[in-house]
Amino acid sequence: MKQPKKISVAEVTPNLRRGGDIRVLLSPKTVGATSGFSGFLTLTAGEYVSEHYHPYSEEFLYVVTGSPVMLLDGEPVELNPGDALLVPIGVRHRLENRGSETVEVVFHLGPLAPRPELGHVDTEPLPAAHAGGGSR
Repeated sequence: MKQPKKISVAEVTPNLRRGGDIRVLLSPKTVGATSGFSGFLTLTAGEYVSEHYHPYSEEFLYVVTGSPVMLLDGEPVELNPGDALLVPIGVRHRLENRGSETVEVVFHLGPLAPRPELGHVDTEPLPAAHAGGGSR
């Protein structure tokens, strides 16, 4: 039997490539997860995660702080602290912080794609500030 493994958000290198500060906490790589992965996202005022979709996974979001706007196939869905949202498989989505307060979101995706590189499809250019870089 596998032993449980705890991961702290402070231990994880942020991925800044698609906008915001994305930290994958529980995943096949970090804890040997087999059904999906989860993490924590921070968006400061004016930041966004560039539009993309997941061909194999649903995405579950829970807003901890702030009031982000999720564009689902271009249609806005306003979110507030305590709100949860399901992004269905194949739906284009872009998360924006249009307010002045920092947005914090917990996310989970599942099931996993057959291979990691197949799990995420970008549909717009990456934010200019981050286009050249991966993680910090």
